[in-house]
Amino acid sequence: MPDSTNQRLPRQVADAYVDDLIDLDPISGTMLGVPESSRTLPDFSPDGQQAVAELGRATLAALDEAERQPGADSDAERRCGRLLRERLSAELAVHDAEEGLRIVSNIHSPAHLLRECFTLMPTGSEDDWSDIAARLRAVPAAVDGYRQSLAEGVGKGLFGGPRAAGTFVGQLTEWSGNGNGGWFGELAATGPESLRGELDSAAGEATAALGALRDWMRDVYVPAASGTPDVVGRERYARWSRFFNGADLDLDEAYAYGWSEYHRLIGEMRTEAAKILPGAATPWEALKHLDEHGAHIEGEDAVRDWLQGIMDEAISALDGTHFDLAEPVRRVESRIAPPGGAAAPYYTPPAEDFSRPGRTWLPTMGETRFPVYDLVSTWYHEGVPGHHLQLAQWVYVKDQLSRYQSTLGWVSANCEGWALYAERLMDELGFLTDAERRLGYLDAQMMRAARVIVDIGMHLELTIPDHSPFHPGERWTPALAQEFFGMHSGRPADFVESELTRYLSMPGQAIGYKIGERAWLRGRDAARKARGADFDAKAWHMAALSQGSLGLDDLEAELSAL
Repeated sequence: MPDSTNQRLPRQVADAYVDDLIDLDPISGTMLGVPESSRTLPDFSPDGQQAVAELGRATLAALDEAERQPGADSDAERRCGRLLRERLSAELAVHDAEEGLRIVSNIHSPAHLLRECFTLMPTGSEDDWSDIAARLRAVPAAVDGYRQSLAEGVGKGLFGGPRAAGTFVGQLTEWSGNGNGGWFGELAATGPESLRGELDSAAGEATAALGALRDWMRDVYVPAASGTPDVVGRERYARWSRFFNGADLDLDEAYAYGWSEYHRLIGEMRTEAAKILPGAATPWEALKHLDEHGAHIEGEDAVRDWLQGIMDEAISALDGTHFDLAEPVRRVESRIAPPGGAAAPYYTPPAEDFSRPGRTWLPTMGETRFPVYDLVSTWYHEGVPGHHLQLAQWVYVKDQLSRYQSTLGWVSANCEGWALYAERLMDELGFLTDAERRLGYLDAQMMRAARVIVDIGMHLELTIPDHSPFHPGERWTPALAQEFFGMHSGRPADFVESELTRYLSMPGQAIGYKIGERAWLRGRDAARKARGADFDAKAWHMAALSQGSLGLDDLEAELSAL
């Protein structure tokens, strides 16, 4: 009999890859809601990274064969095969350049994943807490594997940036609680009394592992990395840009586009600012006025409930008019983020069976007073109609796609581009009804334009153009980037500092919001032009959200054809 493995189509190869990757990466399994993943953690050591790379290479070989099979040229198989090939190739390029030996960040690293995975685990039964205790016991080995990778990087002269490393030491100090139980201890304290001894003991081991990593980072890594540039240069930046955007971008054109958006937005911001504070010297003076005198919410519980209301209101208004939302997609939860992370809000997608809903997370950074202008469009971005509608819809239609397209194959710029498009859509639909909310939306758009400018500018050390009102003719540095970003953002200084550290440690990721939004807008405009009076925005939105993940190389073309 013929070997059936040689007759698989691309979607079958992609789904087999998901199964195999979950075995190597149980955190991905937890994100998908796979119960069997709940008691273990990935191997973050060089050997663990190599195992993932070998799986990627074997999968690409299987895809070569699958694309030669009858039926592989259907739209569904073609789209899945292109995504799988592009994603694995981009991931292998990062691996082969040994970038995994210097992953140090204030927002995304193996250590951050270790913490985040516990926030996604069920806690409703004693069995759930037994799984948590077992996974806590696995933390020391996972932390040690991560340290092994960083140590190998040190031996090869491959370092994460000093700024990110110093920030990470501070985060580890907070997470480990300086001997006072730490984050894992707080987690264990919420478990059942019947498992108190097991949970406390396991949490103590996990906390001690974080403390040991903190000490090693502080005493060995940070001194060794001293003098390493925080910026990565054009070659590394292009590699990471491909990884985050799913496209080989013309980086100089993207930089120019960021500036064009800057100049467009500054005019709109001045118009709205004049309605709030006539005579304001800059839009950010008006935003500072709103920080004190604008509408606001008091208290963590109140802001969590208010943000839930924003999403519930959006679902009610949009369902049946601009989207058709299945019942599981209509469920989304607002949460307060655990302390000690980065300053930016974020979203976590639902489990594959929707047993865990999609969730938005607000880092409060110790604040208890929350201006409304800063939150409305952000929750359109993180929740509805932004990340939640897209990622939950992918899960809902996973049987029509492949498991890979609807979950692990996601491309950052596609998702962030949709979420920024969603903010703009709500403005187009008239949901930003007053000057406060609209200026907050424009400030968020300006932040994304500034990201394109400073992220590309400082990593490639480009010249600031003559038409800039800020240091024209000078070359970008991280210090200039932070100053520019602070001048063009209504966010507080600690947020700005956190953002710049993020850009320095995740090169190429921050540009995907604006560059991705442009792909979504171009795709919609092309589809509208092609269909003329027959263009149905609701049908287009649902078809677009049901395609699953796509890199920017493919996104605009696929959207244009809908």
